[in-house]
Amino acid sequence: MHLARFRWWHIDEVLPIEADLFGAERWSAAMFWNELSHGHFYRVVTDDGGAVLGYAGLAVAPPDEAWVQNVAVRRDVQRRGVGRLLLEALLAEAARQGVRAVLLEVAADNAPAQRLYAMYGFEPIGVRRGYYQPSNTDALVMQRIQD
Repeated sequence: MHLARFRWWHIDEVLPIEADLFGAERWSAAMFWNELSHGHFYRVVTDDGGAVLGYAGLAVAPPDEAWVQNVAVRRDVQRRGVGRLLLEALLAEAARQGVRAVLLEVAADNAPAQRLYAMYGFEPIGVRRGYYQPSNTDALVMQRIQD
């Protein structure tokens, strides 16, 4: 596995992963272009052949906080450390920028992701009712205070 900067040429490869994982709530190519054009911190994990296994992004709002924008891992490689590698990269960037709090939203029904975040010190601090549309799924807001 290789961790690399998420570049514009990765967008076409991540769109099918988005569709598979998030269905109608998936991000569009324009949303990824917007994130990259604003200079947010995005990383991909690729296999030895360069195929994208997962991706994640972080929007830093100095000096106090950063928001995990997304963490997505292809279904066929889940539970192999890809998500951990991506999350660790995001947390390291937040620390590098001196951010005190890292926050994220995760679907209330996504227990595996919640467990991963809890392993890294994220704690629930609130709920956004009906946050994910069109499914009307609640989002659990989680926060990690950086050391």
